Amino acid sequence: MNHKKSFWGGVITGVLAAALIVSGVFLGQSVWNLYQSSRTQETAAQNEEDGVSSNSVANAQTMNKLQVLEDTIDRYYLESVDEQTLEKGVYDGLVEALGDPYSTYYSSEELKELQDKTEGIYYGIGAYVGIDADTSLPRLTGIIEGTPAQESGLRAGDLLYKVDGEEIQGLELTQVVSKIKGEEGTSVHLTIIREGATDYLEVDVVRRKVESPTVNQKMLDGGIGYIQITEFDTVTLDQFTEALAVCRGSGMKGLILDLRGNPGGNLNTVCDIAREILPKGLIVYTEDKDGKRSEYTCDGTKEMKEPLVVLVDSGSASASEILAGAVKDYGIGTLVGTTTFGKGIVQRIISLSDGSAVKLTVSNYYTPNGNNIHKIGIEPDIEEKFDSEAYYNDGVDNQLNKAIEIMNEKLGSEQ
Repeated sequence: MNHKKSFWGGVITGVLAAALIVSGVFLGQSVWNLYQSSRTQETAAQNEEDGVSSNSVANAQTMNKLQVLEDTIDRYYLESVDEQTLEKGVYDGLVEALGDPYSTYYSSEELKELQDKTEGIYYGIGAYVGIDADTSLPRLTGIIEGTPAQESGLRAGDLLYKVDGEEIQGLELTQVVSKIKGEEGTSVHLTIIREGATDYLEVDVVRRKVESPTVNQKMLDGGIGYIQITEFDTVTLDQFTEALAVCRGSGMKGLILDLRGNPGGNLNTVCDIAREILPKGLIVYTEDKDGKRSEYTCDGTKEMKEPLVVLVDSGSASASEILAGAVKDYGIGTLVGTTTFGKGIVQRIISLSDGSAVKLTVSNYYTPNGNNIHKIGIEPDIEEKFDSEAYYNDGVDNQLNKAIEIMNEKLGSEQ
């Protein structure tokens, strides 16, 4: 950190900063109080001049104190800290002070990462990446079918040693991902460590547009369609309607919709998917701090006629609960599994002029029957706890089997 005038506004002498430290806790408090008293009139005048309310966090007194803290850190803190890190810490801390785990400040870089994730489309190689606990190297945890990663021969389990010749051991996952992503048509050179190989593998991969799969589909015995939605991104509607069409084209008699472990996503996306299922009426409504109500409705033109079973668990949250709650309120399907997470609030991302943004909780949401499920969750119609031992030892999904059993009963009763 250099000793130039910083972004806090105003310059506080290093003498004051030193006095605060050397005098100890109690005396230091007295020095700060004395300083505050001597600055009261000046601070009030500065606030008036800047058009900032004295009740605002961003008043002159706060700015002055931030300057003192910065100078104190600069002078005494053992490690070097750059101003950008401290600045971001101030913004992060302001939002964290709300005590809301869903409200967050995003730098411009973090916002771009978030947008890529929620849109479900990015320019890269098409591989899932995690950090290997034993080596601290990035590990490819999965390869998306039909992507440059698959075409280049990359495999799940490969360790990334270098990206474009730069060693990446110890980097944060977001840093690794940003190095792999890039403009469409550009190439990234990866140095790979593969189990069983006697030397490094050098692989060039050309980046292109990659669409993250958020929907999985298959047909089960007896004409039962199965569709899993892992999250509600921008791309999810098209993926869902395609999966539903494939199931119907394969002779689907009933649908099992799997929302287990789905953390939610885009409100508009889940409402669009609900319009492929629900009868005419309300999907969900929200109310903000002023009591303003916004309604999301369905015209019923695509109402699903096939029997429906929805799988849910404690990992089904937010947008998943909007869909599950509407299905339950209308009585058009049977919920199977365990009680959902219980996130009945909506966040909004508000862009700032410098390219950063803040995500804030702005409203509560309510199911069609007027239920707010925040910190409560949605109880399934039929409870079936997940047998993890049976799943990991024998590959048996007891919750899915229960859903199949219920669907067969529905189909049998229709005959």
